[in-house]
Amino acid sequence: MDARDLVITPTGARFMGRRFPCTIGRGGLTHAKQEGDGATPVGVHRIVGCLYRPDRLARPCDWAVPIRPRDLWCDDPRHEDYNLMVGAPHPASAERLARADPLYDLVLVTDWNWPQAERGAGSAIFVHRWRKPGHPTAGCVAFDPRDLLWIVARIRFATRLVVGPLRPSDARR
Repeated sequence: MDARDLVITPTGARFMGRRFPCTIGRGGLTHAKQEGDGATPVGVHRIVGCLYRPDRLARPCDWAVPIRPRDLWCDDPRHEDYNLMVGAPHPASAERLARADPLYDLVLVTDWNWPQAERGAGSAIFVHRWRKPGHPTAGCVAFDPRDLLWIVARIRFATRLVVGPLRPSDARR
C-alpha cells in the first residue's frame, strides 16, 4: 500500500496523507461477499470508472462518464448482464443510477466482481456520497460529498480501494 491508495480502516479512510470519515455496508466487512448481504468486501480493489450526474455537478475529473436518465446497474445474478451498467428498459432487476436523491451524483466504480461476474458474489461496490455521517450503505463505501470531490480530483490510474483487515490472500493485485 502507498499514499495513492484509498485505504478503509475501522477509524475511517486514509488517502494522500489525509484522513476522512466514511461509512461501509450495514453488514460490516466480509471475506465472503454475497449478493444482498449488505457487507463491504475486504480486499484490494482497482478503481475502474467514475460516473457523475452532469445535471447536478461539473465534470469532476477528465475520465468521468456522465450518468444519463436511462442508466441502470444490473443486480440480478441470474441475468447475463449481472454487475454491468445497462440501459432502461431492462428485463432483469437493476438499480437506477440517475437517482432522485444525490447518493449517486458522483460514483467511483471498483472492479469488485467485474468484468466477469461470479453469479451471486455481489454486484457493484461503489464509492459514493453518504446519506449522513455514520449511516451505513448496502455494501459500498461512502463519504461526505465535499471529501468525495476532493478524493476524486486526486485519483490516478494506480489508485486502489483497500478495504481491511487484509489476509495475505486478499492482496490479489
